Amino acid sequence: MAEKKEQDQSEKKVSKLPVQKILTGLFVIFNLGGTGFGTYLVYASTVGWKAPTLTEASIKVDPSFIFNEDSAVPYVYTMDKFTVNLLGDPRRTVRLEVNLHMLGRDAFEEVMLSDNRARVRDRIVRLLNEKNFSEIESIQGKLFLKDKIAMEVNSILNKGVVKDIYFTDFVVQ
Repeated sequence: MAEKKEQDQSEKKVSKLPVQKILTGLFVIFNLGGTGFGTYLVYASTVGWKAPTLTEASIKVDPSFIFNEDSAVPYVYTMDKFTVNLLGDPRRTVRLEVNLHMLGRDAFEEVMLSDNRARVRDRIVRLLNEKNFSEIESIQGKLFLKDKIAMEVNSILNKGVVKDIYFTDFVVQ
């Protein structure tokens, strides 16, 4: 009887052995495949990344839009100086002068209207009141503030578009 038990156990080991080899082989194949795919993704997103090239065929812009007489004349509206309290402790104030670079005469004339001028000034003051000193002290903070001001002003304007914002005076006390 002891011989039968040993024989049964050896048959079970023999029958399990091919299944274990197959599962181990599949695991190794999937593991190597996953590692290879991950390596490819890292390579494609870093070293293998190429900047898209711009060709004349891919650009379909009306040249009259680029070279019209309005684009030759810069339309810059200089707003009065602001003195605004910043959020947070210690209390700080910022004094700045904002220049709005407009795309065309329509935008310039639209900002010149007293109603729009007051609304633009109000939006900028409210935007600055929500900022901490730490948010605007760095270059990135100032660039982000420029973008936010341009978005706010463009939301007010109907016809015109603000191309860029320039700070000619920016003092925090």
